[in-house]
Amino acid sequence: MNNQTKGLPGLAGIDHAGLVVPNMQEAIAFFRDIIGCEFIYSGGSLKDDTGNFMQDKMNIHPRAHMKEVVFMRCGNGSNIELFDFEAPDQKTVFPRNSDIGGYHLCFYVDDINAASEHLRSHGVKVYDKPEFEKHGPGAGESWVYFEAPWGLQMELISYPSGKAYEANAGMRLWNPKQSGSRSTAIYSPP
Repeated sequence: MNNQTKGLPGLAGIDHAGLVVPNMQEAIAFFRDIIGCEFIYSGGSLKDDTGNFMQDKMNIHPRAHMKEVVFMRCGNGSNIELFDFEAPDQKTVFPRNSDIGGYHLCFYVDDINAASEHLRSHGVKVYDKPEFEKHGPGAGESWVYFEAPWGLQMELISYPSGKAYEANAGMRLWNPKQSGSRSTAIYSPP
């Protein structure tokens, strides 16, 4: 298989991560005021009281009601799409990182110790202290996990001097510090 037939045609990168949250206003405030993301827009609501739109388009219960969807931008990185859903078969527990289907969001910061203390000062649960990698391809990075008020696990990472693998890498991982300029939010939610 040649490179022209591998992967998605025109792949440019990850546009956003979508998260279902239990309280939209709490989630907006957390991502905006604690994390530092910028509110971009609310896309309204969506439901289908009689048909199968929700099942056919998103593989969810046909009577699921998307009460609101919000987009936020996180620095020079990807966007976050927040959903407020109600569904007859809705589960209310997040999977752990070790569970199949488990996931987390990771935010790059310049100073992981200052960012960890910032989270703690706002009452955010931070797991232990930042871990500094001394060996292997990730040597040079520091990371620490924390938790959103509703239980979603997240991570901070920092590698201001790069990672060890970069010394001999033909291609490097995407780095939010090198991705261009930030946009400015033009609207704030009520």
